[in-house]
Amino acid sequence: MQREQLADFLRRRREAIRPAEVGIAAGPRRRTAGLRREEVAMLAGMSVDYVVRLEQGRSSQPSVQLLGALARALRLTDDERSHLFHLAGHQPPPAEGIASLARAGLVRLLDLVGDTPAMVLSDLGEILAQNRMSILLSGDHTGLTGDRRYVAYRYFTEPAIRDLHGPEEWQRHARQQVADLRAVAGRRAGDPAVTGLIERLQAASDDFRRLWAEHEVAVRRADRKTFRHPRVGRITMDCETLVTPDLGQQLLVLTPADAEARERLELLRVLGVEEFPASVPH
Repeated sequence: MQREQLADFLRRRREAIRPAEVGIAAGPRRRTAGLRREEVAMLAGMSVDYVVRLEQGRSSQPSVQLLGALARALRLTDDERSHLFHLAGHQPPPAEGIASLARAGLVRLLDLVGDTPAMVLSDLGEILAQNRMSILLSGDHTGLTGDRRYVAYRYFTEPAIRDLHGPEEWQRHARQQVADLRAVAGRRAGDPAVTGLIERLQAASDDFRRLWAEHEVAVRRADRKTFRHPRVGRITMDCETLVTPDLGQQLLVLTPADAEARERLELLRVLGVEEFPASVPH
């Protein structure tokens, strides 16, 4: 672990980020153009004291999970992320691990779309990052672990998601989930992360096993989805998916499908996060 180099790198990256890039108002009394340590700590989900010790070269070796959180908070590029791991004495994650970290450019787009709900997903359906409106609409899904981090797995194994939709809508979305996963399996043939997920889904769900046997293939680009929100009721959203050139990650942007949905989304924005549940199935 190269403590002094790590400390210098983290400090300089923090100072290079403008608050507006991460959705923080600059304010009239800010003395520096970069982020404060407490802001990095908030974005990365760690203590301010640990951020201070990292920047002073006094910390213990950070874990891979902590480095991933710092990379997201500091909006690091792929090259910068790899450099961060090397300085901390870790090998950069392999392809599957890197895919589980939202790309810096996509995270910046989350900030730019403002009050439009948006999220970054891996090609396997892990929600890697969400903006504020996405969390208000569907809850924060970035901290899920195990198979629950995959949207398809939750879709086929959690009754709350099935209950959210009528039978016809659930069947349509279920078929889309399977066809999209089939396309991923074709691109990543032999990848144990993909084959393992498919095997566990087949063991867990008769519906998945039946749809998988039909061998439908389709990459999701556009869709319409209804959210049943506990505070503002049903909101119908149009979903547009933009993918990276290697198809490894997706930016999902959700816009109101009609005037009623637009009004309810605006009400949700005004209400904010007070008494908002941790997760809403979608």
